[in-house]
Amino acid sequence: MKKAKKIPLRKCVATGEMKPKKELVRIVRSKEGEVFVDLTGKKNGRGAYLTLDQDCILLAKKKNILAHHLNVEVPDSIYDELMELAEKEKRS
Repeated sequence: MKKAKKIPLRKCVATGEMKPKKELVRIVRSKEGEVFVDLTGKKNGRGAYLTLDQDCILLAKKKNILAHHLNVEVPDSIYDELMELAEKEKRS
C-alpha cells in the first residue's frame, strides 16, 4: 500500500490560515535586505507566505504585516506585483 504524499502546509501571514503551499505566494527578504516575490518558493532568505487574494494583500499592506514578518520596509511595488498576480490567478 502506497503512503499518501503529505501536502506541505504554510500559514498565511495575513489571515493566519494554514493552506497548501501551492495556494500561497512567498515573499522573501534576502541577506542584502532586498524584498521580492518568490514564485518558485525556493529562493534563499527569510520568507513569508501570503494568500493570493486581493483582500489578503490589502490587509497585509494596511497592517504592514509583511514588513513586520520580514523585519524590513516592503516597497509598494511588491504589493502592486502581488495584486497583479492575484488578478491573473482569479482569471485563470
